[in-house]
Amino acid sequence: MSSNGFVSLVGAGPGDPSLFTVGGVARMAAADVVLYDRLANAALLRHARKDADLIYAGKMPDRHTMTQDEINALLVEKARAGERVVRLKGGDPFVFGRGGEEAEALAAAGIPFEVLPGVTSAIAAPAYAGIPVTHRGIASSFAVVTAHGAGQQTADSRQQGSDDETAALDWAAIAHGADTLVFLMGVGSLGEIAARLIEHGRAADTPVAVIEWGTHPRQRTVASTLAHIADDAREAGVQAPAVTVVGEVARLRERLRWFDARPLSGRRVLVTRTREQASELSRLLEEQGAEAIELPTIEIVETAEQSLVDAAVEELRTSSFQWVIFTSPNAISIFMRHVRERGHDARAFGRAQIAAVGPGTAAALAREGLVADLVPAAYAQEGLLDAFEGRVLQGARILLPRAEDARDNVIDGLEAKGARIDELVLYRAAVPPDRDSEGLHLLREGSFDIVTFTSSSAVRNLIEMLDGDLAPLRRTRIAAIGPVTADAVRAAGLEVGVMASEYTIAGLVAAIVEGAP
Repeated sequence: MSSNGFVSLVGAGPGDPSLFTVGGVARMAAADVVLYDRLANAALLRHARKDADLIYAGKMPDRHTMTQDEINALLVEKARAGERVVRLKGGDPFVFGRGGEEAEALAAAGIPFEVLPGVTSAIAAPAYAGIPVTHRGIASSFAVVTAHGAGQQTADSRQQGSDDETAALDWAAIAHGADTLVFLMGVGSLGEIAARLIEHGRAADTPVAVIEWGTHPRQRTVASTLAHIADDAREAGVQAPAVTVVGEVARLRERLRWFDARPLSGRRVLVTRTREQASELSRLLEEQGAEAIELPTIEIVETAEQSLVDAAVEELRTSSFQWVIFTSPNAISIFMRHVRERGHDARAFGRAQIAAVGPGTAAALAREGLVADLVPAAYAQEGLLDAFEGRVLQGARILLPRAEDARDNVIDGLEAKGARIDELVLYRAAVPPDRDSEGLHLLREGSFDIVTFTSSSAVRNLIEMLDGDLAPLRRTRIAAIGPVTADAVRAAGLEVGVMASEYTIAGLVAAIVEGAP
């Protein structure tokens, strides 16, 4: 904890985590307390320290977790306790984010603070919909307007006999004040907004676009005109949060749309791997437009006997092994940690050659400063056996660090070629103890289009996490990384909808894209 309290008002951006600022990442990493909003993407909380106090202060249109006064008081309280506080606010803190009010409260209390701007949805959401808010020859100006409650009155304002501040907008000035008008928080008032703009001189056929959940994988856009936008948005079921763009630039979406034109746009995909390994698959899916939700189905539990590992490392150093075969990145990371703990490095492999079952495993070796001497063309254990065809293995000692309950086909096949196999069991792929996750809840609800499996263990473990209930998996399409994983899916009584032809993460994503309707 810092000896001097300090508050950072940080813009979280509109939702896409890639739009979060470098400064925001640094402040999150240093914070003792993070007070975050509903519209701040929860993925950004990964940048916080594990021991940070994470406090939700989200506001729905019809209910608030905390009032603004309570939020202000909490910021002051935490800072006075000597803590470094990040107030994580959706979009930009000073663009209709009430960041100015929080800054005033901090200043009045004598609390030092800073403001880190964020990317506002007023610009980002249109951009992701293919709509530039300005464009040469079409729009040289734009205005951002809060439309929350436009044309309506709050209970307090009715009692006071006055209009709500947003209902008292100068519509004549707004209608002609800029070429492009961007309305935030106005999805419930679209009819009133359109009527007021038409009343004050905007043409009824002016192009309009309403962008729901801008920059999120679930983003969708309804394009219409001022005369019809309210009915069209209502028919489409558009809900908050949404950004409305009024002006000729909205026509550009027809040829500039990109974000929601990607092959997996609008698809929700469940990623089942270990917590540490899921990110690469999620990233590749998201690049293709999918909403990737991670559900760790494997927890790596080390089971290696210390004496056996010590003996294996020592024999490796003394060139007792001709080959070391790795069939997973997990085996590499665990084995190499044991090597380092004994004061050695990659030189411990001496004259032993190294085989990796596929490019992912070879890449894990490269991260440890090791180059695989043999990587089979077919990325499976059967391909590994084929790759050894024609090599003299009679009498050769082979070290095989791997997981419990791994298939014995590699051992059987190599022993048939005359090799002596020293199996070194390092870990088991256990079911994670925490099963109360968003991913599991959404799967039971039937909210996924695709479920991915990259190992047989992931298949078995997920079924166990579902208490044997296969119904949620029968309601979705299953994508398997290769034939072994596909066999595990079928053995469970399930159907494989997609199987990669190249048994890699990239190959799995390519197969999902190719099979997308």
